[in-house]
Amino acid sequence: MPLPDDRILTLPLGSEPSLQRRYMVLDEDLPANVRFGLILEVLDKVAEECALDYVRRIHPQARVVTAAIDNIYVRSAADVRRDLVFRARINFVGRTSLEVGIRVEHAAGPDGSPPAHIASCYFTMVARSTTGAGAESLVLPSFGPDDALAVRRWERAIARREGYRQQLHQAQEPPTREEYALLTSLHAAQDEPGFRGLMAADCVTSGWERTYPEHENVPTKIFGGHLIRQAFEQSAICAEQVAPHRPVIVAVNRINFVQPVRMGDKLQFLSRAVYSGNTSVCVETDIIRVSRDRTQTNLSNSCVFTFANVDEELRPQPVPPIYPTTYAEDARYLAAHRRRAARLAWQASRRR
Repeated sequence: MPLPDDRILTLPLGSEPSLQRRYMVLDEDLPANVRFGLILEVLDKVAEECALDYVRRIHPQARVVTAAIDNIYVRSAADVRRDLVFRARINFVGRTSLEVGIRVEHAAGPDGSPPAHIASCYFTMVARSTTGAGAESLVLPSFGPDDALAVRRWERAIARREGYRQQLHQAQEPPTREEYALLTSLHAAQDEPGFRGLMAADCVTSGWERTYPEHENVPTKIFGGHLIRQAFEQSAICAEQVAPHRPVIVAVNRINFVQPVRMGDKLQFLSRAVYSGNTSVCVETDIIRVSRDRTQTNLSNSCVFTFANVDEELRPQPVPPIYPTTYAEDARYLAAHRRRAARLAWQASRRR
């Protein structure tokens, strides 16, 4: 079955002052002054609509739900005074799931400002028959890439899936000699006289929210974009505990959708700054849902974000090291350290 054309959405920030103000972080002339959480909300809706265009060709009553968001890397700072363009395309179709790739960019401006690639985003969507208790995954029609660019997108989507499986496998592996030495040095530093380091246990924040009908997407279920917007905003607040200047998002490493949230649920957003590099901070946020009757408590989403500590000109600034103490803190620290190493290796390979 042929693929649908790209789905394109333009967010007219440059021509609608009220919209521009809603998307501002601060009412100041500040680089990267865009509420990235709201961008995530738009991205999730664009991915849903793009996936539905394909799925409903054969399953007219189908729904699609977001299963995961993988590797959103922010390449350029967004300008709240310029329109944002979202270009969505299906990269890969499996048996019951598909990957939607979305490119976010500034188009060339009427004042001569050049186009800018803001971010590339990858959403895994699953086709479902209904939204109730009897919902089933639907088998999707297959397609073959019909040009060189589609083939590359298909191959990269498969590579991302395999990379995530390897990441899960690696998380079960014990520390290497070098990793063990790193953790040992962090623990030994805590025993030094006069130690004043930043403890992982002190880099935890928590927030609560109740869901309402205005947050609904499909019947009785809460819009996933709303959840990840809230998770991002909680994570940014947590990152401020480590970043002495200004934390700016550089990557959404992974968001998993584990269980749907229902109208009336109470949500806890538990954020932890688990790792810091030279100028970056990794924050993990879990969303925990408590049912309205308080008989169920479940993990709804797990999210991993990376922020850079920058000054007013977006120049990277150093951050203090985070010191883990417990086994769980060591595991989170090590997982983030491995993700950072993999990312740096990937960047080096692209420069060759």
